[in-house]
Amino acid sequence: MSRQHHRPMTPGAGFFAEIVGGADPALVTEAADRAAVLLVRGARQSEDSAVAGRLLRLAEDEGIETIAEVWSGAPADSIAGCLWRLFLLRSWVHAEPVAVAREYDAGRARAQVARVVAGVADPPGPEQLKAMVDEVLAGIATSDFADVLLRAAAFARVVATGRAHLPHVEEAAVRRMLVMAEQLEAAGHLELASRLQ
Repeated sequence: MSRQHHRPMTPGAGFFAEIVGGADPALVTEAADRAAVLLVRGARQSEDSAVAGRLLRLAEDEGIETIAEVWSGAPADSIAGCLWRLFLLRSWVHAEPVAVAREYDAGRARAQVARVVAGVADPPGPEQLKAMVDEVLAGIATSDFADVLLRAAAFARVVATGRAHLPHVEEAAVRRMLVMAEQLEAAGHLELASRLQ
């Protein structure tokens, strides 16, 4: 028995117009990148002294989930990717200051150079670490972005070193913090190099 073949049905002109889709991912990425650049470059050029405070409260006011939705998929060496990592680091320090202090304390004797760059009080208690991470993030508005990235990288490296020497810490947790440190450090060096061009 032979089967009759039919031409495929072609949709009418209105077919695609009725399909509701999300935002174009390329446009979302472009908007996220622009917002990040404006946030970093514009904050330093602002005459408004309250910019640093608003920048610090961005994750609290908007929610880290909102920031993640916009910036978490950005490349690590982009400004958007750097901001995501900085806000993630700050949110973690504020959410778990006692655990962070324990990990930082375990790593500071083994990562002396990074400890100096990180600029944490000695001895580092939970409140001192929260103040330090706020100071680093506020630096986006008040100091050089490369310095902000390198200080955050140093802090993350000290924590990663501490995690590696503490009992009952999973290797994946050590690796995640070390990767964050390496990404922030590489981005900081790129930022420095871009100023020399």
